[in-house]
Amino acid sequence: MKIAVLTSPNQWFIDYAKELINSLDNCDLFFDHKEIKNSYQIVFILSYHKIIEENYLKLHKHNIVVHASALPKGKGWSPMFWQILEGKNEVPFTMFEASCGVDEGNIYMQKVLKLDGTELNPLLRHKQAQLVNSMCKEFVLNYEKYKIPTPQTGKESFYKKRTPLNSQLDINKTIDEQFNLLRVVHNEEYPAFFYKNGKKYILKIEVTQLSHINPNSF
Repeated sequence: MKIAVLTSPNQWFIDYAKELINSLDNCDLFFDHKEIKNSYQIVFILSYHKIIEENYLKLHKHNIVVHASALPKGKGWSPMFWQILEGKNEVPFTMFEASCGVDEGNIYMQKVLKLDGTELNPLLRHKQAQLVNSMCKEFVLNYEKYKIPTPQTGKESFYKKRTPLNSQLDINKTIDEQFNLLRVVHNEEYPAFFYKNGKKYILKIEVTQLSHINPNSF
């Protein structure tokens, strides 16, 4: 079984993509769909940000995407982060066949990522990638079970694209009220910020263990 993993260059998922290809036999890694010249039985399209034309999809038997929502609900961008902002600690993930439409392909499997409500962006991404990779490996190992997908059913909904402006805090709300926003911001790429007296202030957040804090240092 020839397998490929397709992901975007210079972004957070690359190390996880390398872990995935190392865990699968006869698996290659690509950063641009136009670089894939040969036909593959499975191409896992994971955290990839380009539109793939139909003629490239037709090269392969399966073109598989994993999306962090219970499709057809939650199509679009940053679905895991939007659901965390909604207060959810159980985020569904859907593995489906890619098509020329937006997240509209037939479904192979659905799993749920359970969170404890304390994870910040790096750990959220880590848990997301672990689940995505485990779903891909499960698909390969149980191919006969999953090889025939089922159509999406139900009413669809869409999430809009998040931008750095979505990291703005409201100085009139408490930290507790905005904690889920602080969980999804990225300290370097899209940090939390607020405006006060005509100036912009940036906040960075990280987790520390209380047991490591010396009370005498205050």
